[in-house]
Amino acid sequence: MIGIVHVTDVVLAPLRERYGTPALLRWRGDVTAEEFAIATYNPTRRHDVTLFILDPHEQVALIRKPHFAAGIWRPPGGGIKPGEDFVHGATREAAEETGLVVTLERYLVDASARFRHGDDGIDWRTHVFLARTAGEKLEPLDAAEIASARWGTLDELGGALRERLLETGRALWRYRVALHDAALAAISNGEGN
Repeated sequence: MIGIVHVTDVVLAPLRERYGTPALLRWRGDVTAEEFAIATYNPTRRHDVTLFILDPHEQVALIRKPHFAAGIWRPPGGGIKPGEDFVHGATREAAEETGLVVTLERYLVDASARFRHGDDGIDWRTHVFLARTAGEKLEPLDAAEIASARWGTLDELGGALRERLLETGRALWRYRVALHDAALAAISNGEGN
């Protein structure tokens, strides 16, 4: 299908040169029918960009979508459109989900996942970037997609929010935890430089 693999290694090579070599993460998991439907709702997309946006106080931007269970928050992100410049797409997603103007700083994690449901499965790729903003007011532009945004801490993301995601028992949230853990380790170890 057109667009499924438009974020290729050819697109990513200059990003690695500019933003550093990311930590690699490989993940596989069985998902529910509902989770599989979420992962395949757009048949032309098999990737996302997740943004760890830090403000001047080192707080991290977190978002909630309308369908998230109570207490679920995660860093913002979304898809790069076919033909769209990667950096433009990532900063567009940041603006849509948080209202912030951001600058990408480091390529933290390049994750490849396989989501399985019965005999079906899809391959998914997530690119996690550290980004900075001078902004402090969170005002999502896409109110239909984003129910709320707030500032949190990296410790919270690796602690209480991590535990809340795991409590759901959902495979896609376990994948997010693996992404967050890898990104937090990369930030702490100075990887992606």
